[in-house]
Amino acid sequence: MKKLILFSLILALFSCGDEVEFNTPAFQGDRENQLWRAKSFSASIAPNGFLTIKGTNNTEIVNLRVPSVIEATFIVGNNIDVIEAEYIDSFGTSFSTNNKPDESVSIYPELGEIVIEEIDYANETFTGTYRFLAFDASGLNSVGFTNGIFYKVPLVFGEFPTNPVTCEDAEMAAEAALLAYEATFSSDLDFVNNTAFEAACMAYREALNNQRAYCGDADGALQAIIDALGDCQISCTQAIANSNEAESQYVTATIGNFDEKCAQYQLYLQEQIAICGDPNGSIQAKLDSISCSDDDGDGVPNAFEDFNGDGDLTNDDIDGDGTPNYLDTDDDGDGILTADEAVDADGNPIDTDGDGDVDYLDNDDDGDGVFSIYETGDTDGNGVADYLDNDDDGDTVLTINENADPNGDGNPADAIDTDADGTPDYLQA
Repeated sequence: MKKLILFSLILALFSCGDEVEFNTPAFQGDRENQLWRAKSFSASIAPNGFLTIKGTNNTEIVNLRVPSVIEATFIVGNNIDVIEAEYIDSFGTSFSTNNKPDESVSIYPELGEIVIEEIDYANETFTGTYRFLAFDASGLNSVGFTNGIFYKVPLVFGEFPTNPVTCEDAEMAAEAALLAYEATFSSDLDFVNNTAFEAACMAYREALNNQRAYCGDADGALQAIIDALGDCQISCTQAIANSNEAESQYVTATIGNFDEKCAQYQLYLQEQIAICGDPNGSIQAKLDSISCSDDDGDGVPNAFEDFNGDGDLTNDDIDGDGTPNYLDTDDDGDGILTADEAVDADGNPIDTDGDGDVDYLDNDDDGDGVFSIYETGDTDGNGVADYLDNDDDGDTVLTINENADPNGDGNPADAIDTDADGTPDYLQA
C-alpha cells in the first residue's frame, strides 16, 4: 500500500506540471530541468542476471543498469561499476555515473539512485524511479536527470532468474570472504604467505564491493573497510615477523631440512626488502652472508662442515687427507661416500653405533673395532652391509668379541682364524 501511495504522489506531481497521466507504459525524467520523454522503452535481463532498463528518444538514450532483478534501491555514482545510469546524447557522447568527475569539477561524484519499486512477474514489467548526475569520459562535462520515472516498462529480452542475488546473499558472501582473508594471517601460522594473503584480500574486497552494490553504503562504512585494505600486500610488520620466524627456523635447521630452511630465510629477507625497504643495506648484508651451498655435493651443506666453528671451512679436515671437509666427498675416509652414509627418514645422518659420531664422520660406523674401509660386502647375507653390522657373520657373537683386530689398529689383517681355514673367526659362523 505504501508503494502505491508513494508512486501515486509522484505521478500526481508529474501530472500537475506536465499534464501527463501514466495509464500506459512510460519512461521520462527532467534532463537539466527540461522534460525528457522516451518514445520507446524496454527492459532486458542478461544471462548473469543483470537488469537493464532502456529508454530511447530518437537518437538519445537513457540506460539504467542494476546487478539483480529485485525490488530494491541501487545507488549510482559511488564507484560501483555494476550499477550504472547512462545518458547518450544525439552526438553519441556517453555520460555515465561510472565516469569520475575531473577534480576541477568535483572531488566526488554526486550520488544518485535507481529504484526498482515494483516487478510485475505476471505481465513481465518494471516500475520505479531514478535520478543521477553523469559525466563524460573527460570528467569535465555532465548531464543530470531528476524526477525520473519508468512505468510498466516491458521485458523484451531474457528471463527472470530463479534465485536473483539479494542484499542478504551479498552480506553472507562478504562474511565468508572475511573469514578466508583472516585465516591467511592467523596467529596459528608460522608465516603470512604474501600470495595467499593477496588473493584472499582481493576476494574480500570484491565481496565488499558486491555488498555495496546490493545493499548500499549510505554511511561509507564498507568503503572505509575497502580503503583500509590498501593494495592487498602484507604490511612491513608482517614481513619483519616472517623474516624473524624464518631466521629462527634457519638457525635451528638440521642437515635434513637445511636446504629448505635456508632458501626460506633468503625468500623472506628478500620479501622484507621489497615491502619495507632497506635504507642502510643491513638486510641485504644479512642476505649476502647466508650460504645454502653444498660445494662437494655430499648432502652435507657447507654450514655443517665447519667442525671447529671458526668460520673457516678450509681448516676442517676430519680424515686428514688434505682435502677440507666441504670439498671432500668422503669426509671420514672410510671408503663410503658421505652421500651414501646412513641417514634417517628426514635425511639426517645416523649414528649407527651410538658413539656420538654420525656415520659420515665415523671411520668405524658399526663400532665393531674394524674400520669401515675394510668392511665390504654382506657376509651373513642379512641385508645389512658389514660396515654397519656389528655381527658380520651372524653367529650371534659380536664382531668386536671375535678378535677381529688384536692389535687395535682397525685393520683386520691380524684377525684370529682359530681353525686356520683361511677365514677369520669374525667372518665365519
